[in-house]
Amino acid sequence: MTATPRPNTPRTKAAQREATMAALITEGRRRFAHQGYADVGLADLVAAVGVTKGALYHHFGSKAGLFRAVVAQVQQEVADRVSAAAEHHPDDPWRQLVAGCEAFLAASADPDIQRIMLIDAPAVLGWHEWRAMDEAASGRLLVDVLTVLTGDGTLPAQPVPPLARLLSGAMNEAALWLAQSTGSADLAATTAALRRLLAGLRTHAGDPS
Repeated sequence: MTATPRPNTPRTKAAQREATMAALITEGRRRFAHQGYADVGLADLVAAVGVTKGALYHHFGSKAGLFRAVVAQVQQEVADRVSAAAEHHPDDPWRQLVAGCEAFLAASADPDIQRIMLIDAPAVLGWHEWRAMDEAASGRLLVDVLTVLTGDGTLPAQPVPPLARLLSGAMNEAALWLAQSTGSADLAATTAALRRLLAGLRTHAGDPS
């Protein structure tokens, strides 16, 4: 008797693979955010998901590989929030810049995002890899809008890469400071300072909003 073909088996295996990876990333993200990378034990992590260490190593190679996937997810979420904020001003690149920077600062003020993206990621992945991942996500959006603004005269003509890195560094530092602050008005004050900083870059000073 001829066996009945099972055309859906590869798809089922692929779905199981994706489900396992998603579960490991979700649990890893929760633990990395609450405990910090160094204090996360793989035995407890995989037990919580219901898989073996071998499954984790198969999909991610190592604890650092899982963390890298978590960082990529977090950075993409931040980039999506920046992009969504900018899209509210489709015909005004200046307001796109301001709204995007404010969205980045607000997202980065989240303690879980701070711990994963700004505190542990540079130490675990190394500065160069972390910067490359950041530039591939929200950093690219910043470069794009600055290129438009220097091209249309809103900002003085200048090389964009150093300007983008200066702004990105300032916002990352502000987010780290907010992580240590206890004042309820600190985010609003930091956002106002960011608006003044951006307004000072314009060719002709105007409305900081």
